[in-house]
Amino acid sequence: MGQLSKEPVAGLSVNFNDEDYTTLSGTILGPQSTPYEGGLFKLTLTIPDRYPFEPPGLRFDTKIYHPNIDEGGRVCLDLLHCPPRGAWKPVLNIRTLLTSVRLLLSEPNPDDGLLADISQQYKFHREEFNAEARRFTKLHAMEQ
Repeated sequence: MGQLSKEPVAGLSVNFNDEDYTTLSGTILGPQSTPYEGGLFKLTLTIPDRYPFEPPGLRFDTKIYHPNIDEGGRVCLDLLHCPPRGAWKPVLNIRTLLTSVRLLLSEPNPDDGLLADISQQYKFHREEFNAEARRFTKLHAMEQ
């Protein structure tokens, strides 16, 4: 968290909850040249007692159309799990995690998707996927 404050990353922000230091709120700006461009996606990070030995929990609060993010905002990303199932290491931090999530918006992984129909659409009908992802972004992640 401290590193993100000292060296901000464009398109990412994180704020402490004044009443609960184990819950952080964050935002990710939709990356340029993606169907998420122009969207501001809100998320919640939950810091476990054993952090940094266990990864934070992460959930999108803003609805998003993405093969690796389900309707409940859960994200399929190896950094969100400890080995052997995942790739979290104590040397990683919130900055690394959020940067990886933003990269996932730019480069979805349909081979490890949470939603089979969206994964298939991304792989085989990219124009339809892009149109639906843009529609969701405009509807849920942009100020009206």
